[in-house]
Order: sequence, then structure tokens, then C-alpha cells
Amino acid sequence: MSEKPRSHSHGHHHDDEHEIDGGLVHDLPVFARRRMITLLAGASMAPLLAACSSGSEDSPSSSSSSSGSSSPGSSSSGASSTGSDCEVIPEETAGPYPGDGSNGVNVLEESGVVRSDITKSFGSADGVAEGVPLTITLTVVDQASGCETPKEGAAVYLWHCDREGNYSLYSEGVTEENYLRGVQETDEKGQVTFTSIFPGCYPGRWPHIHFEVYGSIDDATAAQNIVATSQLAFPKDVCDTVYATDGYSESVPNLGRLSLETDGIFSDGYDQQLAATEGSTDKGYTATLTVPV
Repeated sequence: MSEKPRSHSHGHHHDDEHEIDGGLVHDLPVFARRRMITLLAGASMAPLLAACSSGSEDSPSSSSSSSGSSSPGSSSSGASSTGSDCEVIPEETAGPYPGDGSNGVNVLEESGVVRSDITKSFGSADGVAEGVPLTITLTVVDQASGCETPKEGAAVYLWHCDREGNYSLYSEGVTEENYLRGVQETDEKGQVTFTSIFPGCYPGRWPHIHFEVYGSIDDATAAQNIVATSQLAFPKDVCDTVYATDGYSESVPNLGRLSLETDGIFSDGYDQQLAATEGSTDKGYTATLTVPV
């Protein structure tokens, strides 16, 4: 498959420039083009869909939460798609800080990028991303099989901002770091697991994680033949709990000005991208998502 279009950007200065998220500003042109293509493609199906509709609305569902632990900050929330709900993961922009060579630096061709623990920088860099521990598990499945067949031997490149909202390789102060970026090959269950930290919330974007799916580990480390590009979202209740801890103070007002329904990426629906998230601030969280391709 051909490579997806990319957005381009200059520097990333959350603190110095009180603009609406540099990422969102640069994401929207690509986002708009993709949504227009989707809308045009869907227009021809409108009469058929209208005839078959049972009257249900295609609106984002609210996340649920539960607490069954005595640990401080314990919570569980999120959603996942299975069986009859199986659809290809929504295509999203990689944003201006992909690190895959499409906008400047290419970390994918560097020795050490294939790893499960992405909290530390590798190579000549030695920075460590601090924050509430987070384990991310993505399960890549074949959509054509009804999401029943795992995609063994595929690869996922995953990256996100640190708790201050900065992206390694791009943001001022961390341009020499490459933490919170890594590649994993899917196992026989179609799964990859990354050890990381909970990302912060910067102005203009709901807390999220970027990822690209490749057909193989060789394609991923050569930064070629991307199968899918998307983003993972977090439930609000979990974000509220995490952001009440030390180091995330700037995320509190940023999150307060946002919602999943108004975010420039997730506003058109986020059911397939809302990670099932559980855990606590003292023991860490797990986030899981099924990724049909």
C-alpha cells in the first residue's frame, strides 16, 4: 500500500506560544483531506444505508468507569471493538512529529529502536521520561476475517509526548532525546506491548498516542509501506486521576478546555480508538486496544 500523506511543521513550543496545539494546527489539513475522501466515498452508499438503518445514531459512546481496588487513584475505563463491530481502524494523521523520516529526522533506521521499554532514550542519548507508569498493548487483527485472525509478524511503531507535552527529537529541550518511541513485531496473538509513561495533555489536543502499522519489522525499520496510521485516546476519568499527580500540573487546565467530542481528531467518533484503561497511579496503568487493518 502507498504511504499515507504527512503534515509538516516547524518547532514545537507549548509554553512559549499560547496557540492551539502545534500538532493540531498542522494535523488539520491532512485530517480534512482524509475526512473529505471518506465522506465522498460514503455518499454513494447513503441511500442504501438510509434504507437499512434501524434509526440508531452514529454518535460517540461515553466511557464507563469502575473501581474495584483499594489502591489510590484506581480506575478502569474504556472501550473496544469485536465481532460484528469489526471495522478497519480509523485513518488519522501522523502529526508533525512522527520521527519516521516524513518530516525531518528518521528514528526508525537507528539501531536500538526495536524495543519494548520506550521510557529511556537509546544510542548516544540517555534521557528518561518520568511519569505515571503505563503499559500499552495493541492487538493487530485482520479486518477481512471479521477481526478473528491475528496479524502475526506485522510491526507497530508507537510514539507519544512526555508528561510535559513535549515530543522527543522535535520539542525544545528534548531534540537530542529519542525516548517514548519504539518498534515491536507482533507475536502469534497479533500483539505488541510497550512499557511507557502516561502522556501529558498539551493545548488543543486530547491525550493520545500515535502509532503506525507495518506489514513486517523490515518495513518498519526501513520506514516504508505503511499499512495504517492512527491514534489511541484515553478515557477522561483516568486522565483526571493521573493529572492530579506530581509532574502533570500543566495538563489539568489543558484537559479542562477539551473533550473527546471537540478534539480535532476524535470529534468524528472515537469508539474504535478509546483504549480500555485500568490500574492506579501508584501501581501504574494498562491500556489495550484492538487494531483491525
